[in-house]
This record gives sequence, structure tokens and C-alpha cells, in this order.
Amino acid sequence: MHDELADRFEAHRADLRAVAHRMLGSAAEAEDAVQETWLRLCRVDADEVDNLAAWLRTVVSRVCLDALRRRRTRREDTVDHVPDTPADDDPEFEALLADSIGRALLVVLDTLTPAERIAFVLHDTFAVPFDRIAPILGRSSATTKKLASRARHKVRGTSQLPPAELTRQRHVVDAFLTAARAGDFDALLTVLDPDVVRRADPAALPPGAAVEVRGAHAVATETVLLTANARHAAPALVDGRVGIVVAPGGRLRLVLAVTVRDDRIAAYEVIADPGRLRRLTLSVDFYRDLNQGR
Repeated sequence: MHDELADRFEAHRADLRAVAHRMLGSAAEAEDAVQETWLRLCRVDADEVDNLAAWLRTVVSRVCLDALRRRRTRREDTVDHVPDTPADDDPEFEALLADSIGRALLVVLDTLTPAERIAFVLHDTFAVPFDRIAPILGRSSATTKKLASRARHKVRGTSQLPPAELTRQRHVVDAFLTAARAGDFDALLTVLDPDVVRRADPAALPPGAAVEVRGAHAVATETVLLTANARHAAPALVDGRVGIVVAPGGRLRLVLAVTVRDDRIAAYEVIADPGRLRRLTLSVDFYRDLNQGR
């Protein structure tokens, strides 16, 4: 009987892991949440569960909600606790983050309250109705809908740029990231203004590195040396303007505030100071690509 229950649970493990990944932004924590869900299943009469998939999703959501609340209570600021090499930097999780929204979205989700995050993820990402989410949060359906709406507004953000200009600048940033990930020096030179200026917080630099670097050749050379960082980067809105987040394992480490002029990057500032990072407003400038319901 136990083996049969385990087989039924395993059939849902991948879905549960996906939900927990989105909610917690950590492969290790997601696995813990899935394991806790299994333990809770073992403590109930599974034959009394009418819809096992829905029951499991509800339980894993409650486990994740508890984890997010504990994280908030302990003031576990993701900015202050990002190692150089994330412990959960596994290929499967990195594949999840490699799509156009995954990494930036996880960073933005970390700015939400636990209730906002649960409501948004379950409804907008997994299409769970509000009347099923409400009992998880201990709120009414109407309040749960407002939580998701508030989260959606934070995730989407607002830009100071007209849509056409934002799209144009986004293409420039995409070209820069593509060249940086490939370590393509010549491609970097084509996307950087000849007089580009790179400024950086000392916290973002190795000892002795210059706080300011000028000129496309010097900036491209530095960028090629930091190709590993580019693997963890994604475009996002930074205080309403085009920018880049660098987030190993979905955990924020650096933000690049980018200035685009004449279809080239004219300047960018690397922000790594925890205090400055906390004051930034981050959002996903291409939220429309999610194509989710309201």
C-alpha cells in the first residue's frame, strides 16, 4: 500500500517541484517543500482525498507560504546572502531560469510579501482559481484577488519610456547580453558606444579594480573576463528604465543601470551595495510575454 501511494506521489513530483521553485526561488528549498508534502501525505488517509493533484498543490503551497514567512521573519535579505557560487546552481534549475522571464521574475518575486507571492504564482503562473487559493492564505477570494493584482502591478512595474523606445532599448540590452554570454569581443564592440563609461560600486569589483572604466575596448575586455556573470544575467526594469539583473540561482547579486543612446550602450553602472540594491524598484519590462490571465 505504501509503495502504491509513493508511486501516485511520484507522478506529481515534477509539478510540485515546479510550483515550489517559482514560490521559493531555490532548488534546495523546493526539494525540502516537496519532501515535507510527501510526509504530510503519509499522515493522512489518501483514499479520502478526492483530487490528489489539487490536494498536493494546496499542501506544497502552504509549506512554501510557511517557508516564505519564516524567511521574512528572519529578515533573510537575498541581497545580503548571495554566495559567489550558489549552492543550488544545478543544471536543471539553471535551465528553468534560462527562459526570457525566469531569472528576472524570481528576483522581482522576492520583493513581494509572502501572501502576494503565493496568490500571484498560483493564479498567474499555474492558473489556480482564486477560490482555491483563498483557503491557503486564510483570506477571502476577493482579498486574494486583490493580493494577486497588487503583486502583478509590482511585477509589471511602470516605465518612464514610451513602449516603442523601451522595446528598442531592450533589443540593445539583449544584444549586449548575448555577446557577453558568448564572450564575443567583436560583438560587444558593435553594441557599445566608443566612449562608453562603466562605473561600479567597489563591492562589485575585485581588489584593485578601477571604479570607472572608459572606452569600448576597455569595457569589452572587462566584460569578456566576466562572462560567467553574464550567464546569470537577465534584462529587467530598474527604477522604470532599462537595465539588467545578475542573479545566480535567482538570487539578486548585482544590478546594471543602463543608458542607451543611438542604439548603443553609452554607459552603465554596476550596483552591488546592499543598501542601494534595497532602494531600487525592480520589475519585469516584458511581462506581456507571460500572456497570463488577470
